Amino acid sequence: MTNVLVVYKKNFESIHDESLAQLEAILEEMKTTHQLRVELRARERVRRADFIGRDLVIVLGGDGTLTSISHNIDENTPVMGVNSHPIDDDVNGSVGFYMDSTLDSFAEDFSAALSGDAIVNNLPRLRAIIDSTSGNRYTTDPAMNELLIANTHQYAPSKYHLRRGERNTNQQSSGLIFSTWLGQGAWFSHSLDLSTLEKLRNSINDHDVDSHYFVLARDLGHQQRKEEPWAWVDWTNESTQILSDMHRGYVVPDGWDEVHFNRGASITVDLNAPKLRLLTFRQSMKDRLLQSIER
Repeated sequence: MTNVLVVYKKNFESIHDESLAQLEAILEEMKTTHQLRVELRARERVRRADFIGRDLVIVLGGDGTLTSISHNIDENTPVMGVNSHPIDDDVNGSVGFYMDSTLDSFAEDFSAALSGDAIVNNLPRLRAIIDSTSGNRYTTDPAMNELLIANTHQYAPSKYHLRRGERNTNQQSSGLIFSTWLGQGAWFSHSLDLSTLEKLRNSINDHDVDSHYFVLARDLGHQQRKEEPWAWVDWTNESTQILSDMHRGYVVPDGWDEVHFNRGASITVDLNAPKLRLLTFRQSMKDRLLQSIER
């Protein structure tokens, strides 16, 4: 018996309800040829316990649906994404970068997943460890795309001491964005001008994409960008340490749960979170990203 969990996007758009009904019908039909135990959960109601003991997790929705629940999934459980509203069918639909399957290809892709013929992508994820002045330690949920560290009041500057390896400096910016290599197409790439982004991409070694991450200090002063370019934008495998001089700040992984900290807290960011085992069926995620960049 193959234990399958389907997590779906539930809102007021009928397209997602229609997609769920189609997916259920396909799975029901496939029960005649496969021994399946299928449970369905709306993403708003899903809990960590729902993912324990699953042989496969199917995420029906867009990238936001996946990033919102991915922190519940351990690194050994395979996940496949099904785009419930592809942009190819509707200009108001979802790009679904991580969602390699659609309802049209789902039956074939699902069979490939069950038979072990899918492409397995072990995606590195970011984490932040927060050490408070009272001695408590918190580890954030892992981030597939990016982490934001900033002042909770966006109109106020983010002040902190930054250290990476042997280099250190004091900064005042609009906050720090940390991005995985695959996550660069989300927030990170839209925060840099195209010439700087292209220059950065051209400097990347293909062998480093699973061990390095991007860091960007938003709205950093021009003089500091020139004198300390590593502190403005960097591609690194070293951990980044931040000592907060903000009255109140937060860490936000993938735009979801906020973890707050106060002045004096120390935050360490690295790429040592558990990986996500994402299945694709036509291209690896690396090839999908390269194709999207070329466009």
